[in-house]
Amino acid sequence: MKKEKTDVKIEKAKLACADRDCPFHGKLKTRGKTFEGTVIKKFKRRVVIEFERNVYIRKYERYAKSKTKIHARLPECMAEQIQVGDYIKVKECKPLSKIIHFVVIKKIKSAEEEK
Repeated sequence: MKKEKTDVKIEKAKLACADRDCPFHGKLKTRGKTFEGTVIKKFKRRVVIEFERNVYIRKYERYAKSKTKIHARLPECMAEQIQVGDYIKVKECKPLSKIIHFVVIKKIKSAEEEK
């Protein structure tokens, strides 16, 4: 956990934005679960990420692959950096809307690096 707090402090010093729902420059606090996934859609203030996970099926005593989609808030200071196809990290925050309960923390890989 201490690593994530230091990551936020490092990011805070890089850019400044006027976004109140920014975990680095605004008052939005993060807590709970952290996920990493690929950006499949990008909107003005949010992104949709998708990642695979293994789900245990008790009846068959086996694991099955399942895809999960999460909508996350995209802070203004990171909007230009993140594109469709990038691999990013999101963290849970308070509910910002009906579907947005996560916020983008950092970009891990760009779409160009994966190719």
